Amino acid sequence: MYKLAIYGKGGIGKSTMTGNLAAAFSFLGKKVIQIGCDPKADSTMNLLGGRPLVPVMDLLRDDKDIDSIEDVSAVGYGGVVCIETGGPTPGVGCAGRGIIATFNILKSLELVDQIKPDVILFDVLGDVVCGGFAAPIREGYADEVMIVTSGEKMALYAADNINRAVKNFQDRSYAGVRGILLNKRNVPDEDEKVAAFARERDLSVVGRIPRSDDINRAEEEGKTVIEMDPTLEISRDFIELAERLLK
Repeated sequence: MYKLAIYGKGGIGKSTMTGNLAAAFSFLGKKVIQIGCDPKADSTMNLLGGRPLVPVMDLLRDDKDIDSIEDVSAVGYGGVVCIETGGPTPGVGCAGRGIIATFNILKSLELVDQIKPDVILFDVLGDVVCGGFAAPIREGYADEVMIVTSGEKMALYAADNINRAVKNFQDRSYAGVRGILLNKRNVPDEDEKVAAFARERDLSVVGRIPRSDDINRAEEEGKTVIEMDPTLEISRDFIELAERLLK
């Protein structure tokens, strides 16, 4: 079983990358769970036809009974099991606690034993690697971290912070950084900037996703590009990335 946590600056496209990667793993015949770890609870929408999934924290706030995995999940494209942690009422409480509470529930429901996935993906909010947002790597849930960045200065700054935080956790035998995923924004010399950034930190660039109108078109339809058309060049990029990660 391969367990990957995906981090990056807010707005860098983590959810788009994660959803398409989940679809790519599924396309390769893998059983996948995607867990959105963001109060916005929008990580899995493109796997669910554009429909939002009721997050676990909303169910807890409404005192709903949670007796099975089906109570907190929905099955999306390719059989991907989708879960959203959600967060507290806006302006009240710590969003990271929503992740911790959700993980405790998933553990009690024996998520892994029930689903028996080949791949689990954690889509984690922004560049905050502390408290609940560190749970995917700190509690032994994920084996590796992939950092999404563009060649933009602030995205690289956030990627550096994430890398340093994860390395601090790695000293305690937690998840390590697998590498950098470049989500291109077409800034000048973008490939060279990100390659130099990775090289200076002894990291690899595990994938490069070009800016694509097909991604936007698929999201308008509430789909991943793999679901819309797996023969597209951008779809092949995600499928090849999934193959690379599995190796």
